[in-house]
Amino acid sequence: MPAVTPPTRRTQQQRREETRQRLLDATIDCLVEHGFAGTTTQRVQERAGVSRGALLHHFASKADLLAAATHHVAELRLAHIRAETDGGAAHPEHGLALLRTAMSGPHFLAGLELWLAARTDPGLKAALLPAEREVGAAQRAVISDIFGPKVAAREDFAMFCESLLVLHRGLALTSVLREDPAFGDEMLRLWAERFLT
Repeated sequence: MPAVTPPTRRTQQQRREETRQRLLDATIDCLVEHGFAGTTTQRVQERAGVSRGALLHHFASKADLLAAATHHVAELRLAHIRAETDGGAAHPEHGLALLRTAMSGPHFLAGLELWLAARTDPGLKAALLPAEREVGAAQRAVISDIFGPKVAAREDFAMFCESLLVLHRGLALTSVLREDPAFGDEMLRLWAERFLT
């Protein structure tokens, strides 16, 4: 009879990281479900299934929690974009669909809640800017991969990228009140007509 090895115990560092991860995931879930104003430390703590002490051990204040959530949202959005492109060039139609999905899902919505709150919260804005710059750079790299070196070499490539990203953000905001995917498809078709011909 083979010897049964006992399960490996998690280290204190692993348990701390798991708790931190649960708190950040719960924060994102709360932002999506309840908005910025409804994302309270009490609600996050309950959703994560941790004690008040555990929350305060990791994040001394709501501002600290939201600053960390800002970076967490950015990391998740980047991971999604990178996983879908896998470093290879994509067909433009697939690339446009990928960007639209990445800029309309729950991680984007959580980020949008943080963007809107940062308008009147200088501390949150300071935490948000570096994370969003990283996401923006990754999105521009993906756009370059999607459309290839000929488009990336264009003199107006920066405007090409920014107009595409702004359009997607606008479509995401518009979808809050206008549940009409055909509208978004038409906007993207018009954009492609303008920038790709």
